[in-house]
Amino acid sequence: MSSSGVVSLQNPKPFLKWVGGKTQLISEIDQLITNIIHEENFCYIEPFVGGGAVLFHILNQFNHIENIVINDINDNLVNAYREIQKNPLELIYLLLDIETNYYTLKNTDEKANFYLAKREIFNSINDYSLEKIALLLFLNKTCFNGLYRVNKKGKFNVPFGKYKKPNICDKNNLISVHHYLQKVKVLQGDFEETLKYAIKPSIFYLDPPYKPLNSTSSFTSYAEQIFDDNEQIRLKKFCDEIHRQGNYFILSNSDVKNYDNSNNFFDELYKQYNIKRVKARRNINSKGNKRGEIFELLITNF
Repeated sequence: MSSSGVVSLQNPKPFLKWVGGKTQLISEIDQLITNIIHEENFCYIEPFVGGGAVLFHILNQFNHIENIVINDINDNLVNAYREIQKNPLELIYLLLDIETNYYTLKNTDEKANFYLAKREIFNSINDYSLEKIALLLFLNKTCFNGLYRVNKKGKFNVPFGKYKKPNICDKNNLISVHHYLQKVKVLQGDFEETLKYAIKPSIFYLDPPYKPLNSTSSFTSYAEQIFDDNEQIRLKKFCDEIHRQGNYFILSNSDVKNYDNSNNFFDELYKQYNIKRVKARRNINSKGNKRGEIFELLITNF
């Protein structure tokens, strides 16, 4: 069934809340991309797609780009993209059922118990299933700050978020996402694997798990694999290869100088490239007085 026959299409937006999402940096990233995307056969590749804020901006604003590749190491996330790409209707029916049951609950305690029960079911499903994808979207909209975090056993462990009436099933957006994803190749695996899909000229947007600003700010337990300094260095070598092959990259990361002005980790690592510090507001700290405006990095080879 054609998605356009179900509801009128709108501009797609991320179907998940995502900590570290790039909505705030879209204007800066847009300016960079606009400066170089000028050819019909341009290829856009996003090796760490996450919630897809930049992806959906590309789909909305640069609709002439036909070659688009996204990837993520998180198999649950990738399965959600693939299911929405192929057949969103069954997913919508499941989400509507969960949403209806959730909205009938009378108080926060009942909702918290409902959430914890669904979280336990989600963690008990080991293989791919439509139910697990629906539960992922439900948990994402009702958990604390839209955080995706797993423990050492790979189990989702984010607490309940206490939102009054979260939009659990945004069916119009899911249908629009389905429509726009038709020209997107969706991969699951290591970021280096995306290089084989580059068609010159390509632009890579790289948004890896951020380097923690300090010992208490690590929200990078996004998959069982840890993205430590060695991985950051491997990513830099990947950027070198993108550059060597004559393609472009934009990389975002935390600015460790927010907490330690003498920390030159990224300034040294990417010293041959262009490093720009931009302001962003981050709200993942549970203490309100620790939230606020900080600097993040945008690194490019152009």
